[in-house]
Amino acid sequence: MTIRVRACCVLALASIWGSAFADDIVFMSVHALQDKLISRELSAVEVTEAYLERIEQLDDAGPQLNAIIEVNPDAREIAEALDRQMASGGAVGPLHGIPVVLKANIDTGDSMATSAGSIALANNRADADAFHVALLRDAGAVILAKANLSEWANFRGAASVSGWSSLGGQTKNPYATDRNPCGSSSGSAVAVSARLTPLAVGTETDGSIVCPSGINGIVGIKPTVGVVSRTGIIPISHTQDTAGPMANTVYGAALLLESMAGQDSEDLASVPVVGRFLPDLEKRMLNGVRVGVWRGYFGERNVPVRKVLDQSIDALESLGAEIVDPVVIDVPDSVGTSEREVLLHEFKDGLNRYLKNGSVDESVNSLAKLIAFNDANVERAMPFFGQELFLMAEGKGGLDSSGYLEALEKSRTAMQALVDSVLHEHNLDVIVAPVNSPSWKTDWVNGDVFGLSSSRLAAVSGYPSVVVPAGEVAGLPVGMAFIGSAFDEADLIQYAYAFEQATKARIEPQLLQRVEIENGL
Repeated sequence: MTIRVRACCVLALASIWGSAFADDIVFMSVHALQDKLISRELSAVEVTEAYLERIEQLDDAGPQLNAIIEVNPDAREIAEALDRQMASGGAVGPLHGIPVVLKANIDTGDSMATSAGSIALANNRADADAFHVALLRDAGAVILAKANLSEWANFRGAASVSGWSSLGGQTKNPYATDRNPCGSSSGSAVAVSARLTPLAVGTETDGSIVCPSGINGIVGIKPTVGVVSRTGIIPISHTQDTAGPMANTVYGAALLLESMAGQDSEDLASVPVVGRFLPDLEKRMLNGVRVGVWRGYFGERNVPVRKVLDQSIDALESLGAEIVDPVVIDVPDSVGTSEREVLLHEFKDGLNRYLKNGSVDESVNSLAKLIAFNDANVERAMPFFGQELFLMAEGKGGLDSSGYLEALEKSRTAMQALVDSVLHEHNLDVIVAPVNSPSWKTDWVNGDVFGLSSSRLAAVSGYPSVVVPAGEVAGLPVGMAFIGSAFDEADLIQYAYAFEQATKARIEPQLLQRVEIENGL
């Protein structure tokens, strides 16, 4: 199949990028930034200002990517304090002076709002950092900004538009700005891809880290549920929710994961973290690693994506991996229905608990009040799609209901058993599959068009998935997911690192206004 592409309207990059010095900084790898900050060749202030300049020129002006919903007014002050610490006593930790952007459903005990992108929570300022944010500060991170997201983490309306929120507007894909960034961690992914930040944190219930990572050509890690604390994150599901790192390289994502992972007594799923996540940078072969190729995901008939998959399999084989192709993973149709039932029940329970935390205005401190707020502010809150999921969740019973408990058994428990049985049956170390189709055009009338998805396997089971750039279709990125069993993160990261180093598949976004594809992708 031949795809003919005509790129259109490259924005005037030279005129919207900043100084050569700032560009040198924002295009450095996280590993290089670490070295230069520790050696004091760069200061935390210089790094922070370079990224703030980049945000002004690409997010606020220029192509107006709209990835950032709010810049931290304390960012420079934080960087200055870190520079003083470096001069007097050395680095605070492994992230010393490195900016990190947080998705806007994550609490920070500062002046930035935790809004979930909703105008209803525009003034919700938390009393304290989320547990994992406190760990990032302890590691020396500069909390640079909050990122836009699909409103309420894409759990409000049935015909939602990924990357859109009533508070933040529409985030744009940096590869072609008329195309969708996927969600719900759209702003986090775009901020990394367009080099508005070296590192970002997203959250996932089903696909919200892995899809925007794949579509925006970056690395994303959805950890096993329990590796990263969820305390201080606006919830959807306590059985599937997790925060996770996003970066331009596997090393950067692994470094962020290592810095934000930790046991939290307030999160019942939280576990003690065993071992380290950073890859061995000298280990670039996969000799004897057994890789199962899953071809039964939604959208497998996409011919251009299948070509990317086949090229990726060749690369893995050249690294010494033993390929099992295909592996059959028969996901029952009931899993999707049951997952929806679980999410609706847990959303109502978890959100109502979060909204009672004291920082939320009484007028919107329950799901029922949010529904009423949206109804009273339809033109601003719901101009493109409604709140069907809110209404369905409000109608559900408690977590002791038989309907919920049965659905949980048919979704999470069933998917864990399925993944583990496939890994055992074929003696596999990892399962691989493309995570996304090429990005679709943003459409506020019809909503999202997911041409391909393989996220459910890891999402419903609560198991880890590491996404790495694998190729492109008409200049639009396609990511490869490395999926394993519970707490396999360290191994998956090492496999992903070897694949990344062998393929060098990531391409820099060119900030096109559109890509015209004659075959209609």
